[in-house]
Amino acid sequence: MQHTTSGHWWQEGIIYQVYPRSFQDSNADGVGDIGGVIDRLDYLVDLGIDAIWLSPIYPSPMHDFGYDVADYCDVDPLFGSLTDLDRLLEAAHAKSLKLILDLVPNHTSSDHPWFQASRSSRDNPKRDWYIWRDPINGQPPNNWLSCFGGSAWEYDEATGQYYLHSFERRQPDLNYRNPEVMNAMLDVMRFWLTRGVDGFRVDVIEFMSKHPDLPDEPVDPHWDEVEPYGQLEHIYSRNQHDVHPLIQQMRQVVDSFDDRVLIGEIFVFDETIAAYYGENNECHLPFNFNLIYHPWRAGKAKADLAAVMQGKMTMPPLSKYYNWQAGVIRNTVESYETAIAGKGWGNWVLGNHDQHRIATRVGSHAQARIATVLLLTLRGTPTCYYGDEIGMTDVHIPPHKIQDPPALNQPEVANIFGRDPERTPMQWDASGHGGFCPAEVEPWLPLAPDANMRNVSQQQQDPTSMLALFKALTQLRRQEPALHAGDYATVDVGSASEAVFAYRRDYDGDHDANAYVVVLNFSSTPHTLDLSHVAKDADIALSSFLTRKGRVSLEHLPLAADEGLVLRLK
Repeated sequence: MQHTTSGHWWQEGIIYQVYPRSFQDSNADGVGDIGGVIDRLDYLVDLGIDAIWLSPIYPSPMHDFGYDVADYCDVDPLFGSLTDLDRLLEAAHAKSLKLILDLVPNHTSSDHPWFQASRSSRDNPKRDWYIWRDPINGQPPNNWLSCFGGSAWEYDEATGQYYLHSFERRQPDLNYRNPEVMNAMLDVMRFWLTRGVDGFRVDVIEFMSKHPDLPDEPVDPHWDEVEPYGQLEHIYSRNQHDVHPLIQQMRQVVDSFDDRVLIGEIFVFDETIAAYYGENNECHLPFNFNLIYHPWRAGKAKADLAAVMQGKMTMPPLSKYYNWQAGVIRNTVESYETAIAGKGWGNWVLGNHDQHRIATRVGSHAQARIATVLLLTLRGTPTCYYGDEIGMTDVHIPPHKIQDPPALNQPEVANIFGRDPERTPMQWDASGHGGFCPAEVEPWLPLAPDANMRNVSQQQQDPTSMLALFKALTQLRRQEPALHAGDYATVDVGSASEAVFAYRRDYDGDHDANAYVVVLNFSSTPHTLDLSHVAKDADIALSSFLTRKGRVSLEHLPLAADEGLVLRLK
C-alpha cells in the first residue's frame, strides 16, 4: 500500500514516552523528575529516538498521578519548576530532540480553580464549565459509569446537584458545549506552544463531547460481570460526532505554529479511527492501539478473572491471553492499512503507561525482540515506551505498595486491572534501586527483581542485547527511506503463514532499489521459506538475535525459532 510521507519530523521520526515519575530521580526523593530527564538526554540521543513524549508534569493532587490537573500552565514541585521545564526544552532542542507534552482536556482536578468556582454556587459564572445535573428520584441523572469503577456521577451536598466524572471522582469532566471552556483550553495550548513545546499527546480526546441529552446507555448483552465499566455500551458518553469540530479547533492552533504535532488518544479502531484524521484537519496521529487490543483474548481473560476473584484459581501468566500469532498480527496490520488508506499517516504503539509491558504480554524476551523489529519497521510513526528497549517486564506490586486508583478499588486483581506493574522505575544499572534513585531512598514503586541483571548498563556491554537491537533498528530506520517513509505490502510466505509474517517496504514506489523485506517468526519452530517470488537473494541487514550477517538465498531461507530478519534486497 502506497503512501509516502511529506517529510515532517513526526512522520519520519520515533517517539519515546517518558513517564517522569519513573524515569530518573535527580533530587533523591524516590520520584522521577524533570532534572532526571535532562540528566538522561544523552542516553535518549544514543537510542536514536527523535521526540520525547512527557506524561503530565502539571500541578496536581496526584489522585490519578497527574491526569488530574490543578493548573494547566505550571509544573508540579514534585517534578521541578517551570524554569526546569524551560531548561529541558532548551537542552532537548540543542540535541535535536522534540518535546511533546501530555494535554488533559476532558477533565480537571477537583482542586482546579475553575471547578472550585463552579461548585461554589449554582449561579457562579463557571457553573456551566462542568456538567452538572439534578438528581432523578434521589439518584444520579443517568446510568453512566466511571472508567475507574462505579457511577460516573458524584453528588455535591453544597449545591444539591451531581457532577459528571468519566474517571476518578476527583476528576470532573469539562463541558465543551460552553465555548468559553474551549477558548480557555486553546489558550493553554498557545501558552505551551509559545514556550516552545513541539506538540501534544491529547488524553482521551474522544471523551470531550457527550450527547447533549445525557441519555441512559444500553446494557452490553455480552457483559461478563468481571469488568464493571464493560456492562454498558458507551454510545453517548464518548466518540460523539460533534467531538470533531472541537479537535479541528485544536488543530488550527497547532498549525498556527511551525511544524508541531497533535496526537490523539482514541480508543476506537480501523474505520472509526480514520475519522479522527478529519480532512487532514484533526489529529496528525490518532493513536493506533490495534497491536495492543486486537490480539487480546478478552473473553478468556475475563472468565479466568472471575474465577480468580471467586478464589477458585490463581491468575495464569498474561501471555496466555495475548494472541501473539503471525496470522493475528498480519490481519491486524492489513486491516489498519486498509482503513487509513488515503486518510493520513499511520502510527504504531506496543505499550504505554496504561498497558501491560509488551515483554510480559508476549511471554518471552525472544518474542519481545520480534515485537521490537515489528514496531520499528512497519509503515508509520512508532511510539516506544520507556524501558521496553531493554525488555522490562511487569512488576508484581505487593498489596501495601499499590498506588493506582483502579487497583486500589479492586486489590484482589490489582496486578491485572492496575497500572502500577508497567510504571515501575527505569532500570539503569546494578546499583541499589537500579540507579533510579539512591540506595538509601525508597522509590515510589518497587523495581523488578531482575533489575540488577536487566538494565541499561549491562546491556550496553552486550553487543547482542535487546538494547543493542533497538539501537541497530533505529539507526537502520533513520538511514533507509524505505523504512521510515516507504510503502507497505504483505509478502506471501506460503505454508508457513500461521507462524511467519513477512512484509515488504519500498521507497517511493521504486521496486528495484531501496527495498527491504521483514520476516518475523512468531513461533518456537524453525522454518525454511521460499521467497523466490520476491527476489533471488538478499543481504541480512540485521537479525533479531544480532548473530547473522551476509548474503542469503530467498529460495531456501532458513529462519530460526523466534527469529526476525530484516533483509535488504539491493
